[in-house]
Amino acid sequence: MTLKVGIVGTGWFSKVHADLLAEMDDVRLQAVCGSSKAKGEDMARPYDAAGYGDITEMLDAEKLDAVYICVPPQSHGAIERSLIKRDIPFFIEKPLSMTTEIPASLLQDIKEHNLLTSVGYHFRYQENIKRLKETLRGDKVGMIMGQWMGGMPGVAWWRDQKQSGGQFTEQTTHIVDLVRYLAGEVKEVYGMFGNRIMHEQNEGVSVADVGTVSLKLENGIIANISNTCVLPDEVGSVGLSFYNDRGLLDWNPDRLLEVRSGNSTEFENKGNPYLVESEAFIHAVRTGDRSRILCDYEDGYKTLKVTCAAYDSAQSGLPVKF
Repeated sequence: MTLKVGIVGTGWFSKVHADLLAEMDDVRLQAVCGSSKAKGEDMARPYDAAGYGDITEMLDAEKLDAVYICVPPQSHGAIERSLIKRDIPFFIEKPLSMTTEIPASLLQDIKEHNLLTSVGYHFRYQENIKRLKETLRGDKVGMIMGQWMGGMPGVAWWRDQKQSGGQFTEQTTHIVDLVRYLAGEVKEVYGMFGNRIMHEQNEGVSVADVGTVSLKLENGIIANISNTCVLPDEVGSVGLSFYNDRGLLDWNPDRLLEVRSGNSTEFENKGNPYLVESEAFIHAVRTGDRSRILCDYEDGYKTLKVTCAAYDSAQSGLPVKF
């Protein structure tokens, strides 16, 4: 049976997912919904799919087995509610929103419907993250340091705190999610953010361009995650390091470095985690087996709570405890 899949959103990430779906056996990209009918039709055309400018119109016209949601943080809410109402499984890109209010409400409905969901924290599906998770089972981690250092994306909504939720929620969320996935749940958050450069160089910048956040995990591990978006194009550093009495485990999107008492081993990352996460979701839609999905909506919501708590802490000057 061929699964009929829809996509909401027409940005770059929507095309990434559309291309992967187009290569899968017994999967058809049936429809695309954009912020306008013209945008929906433009993206849908190369895939011989139908284009729409309204989610309700698309769902009324098409019988879809699953939908991918790839929209900016401020656009969530009505899309998910339309899918939940019709019991249509959905894959959603991170973050779930720019604040926790809407996702908290949606999560209750998702639980009531026992709806199949998956969230696009693709790093969880990397071979090296699987290797790192297995290695950490034999370690008692002392401290974790993470970072997402880069430049400011060109889209206007990303620069607006009320639309994107800021860099820590929209981008650095990947590092926060990996800390949770690899090391355990967070019980206390203390954040500090600042505006140093970008608001002087660009109009409409209300997001902080530097920040650092300290986390205390339930198991006693201390973590610190820092980010900035002041760097020029093609200059940056993204990664996560684990320290203990056995040595250092240092991960970035391209490789995993294991250093033990002076001996080091490097593992190059292989495979495409975007493909693996999509295959896991499509498999679940087809069979009902959710075991290959590494992050569902409830799990993704827990990561969002941490990133939003960092901003709440920065505003109050006090730690936020869960």
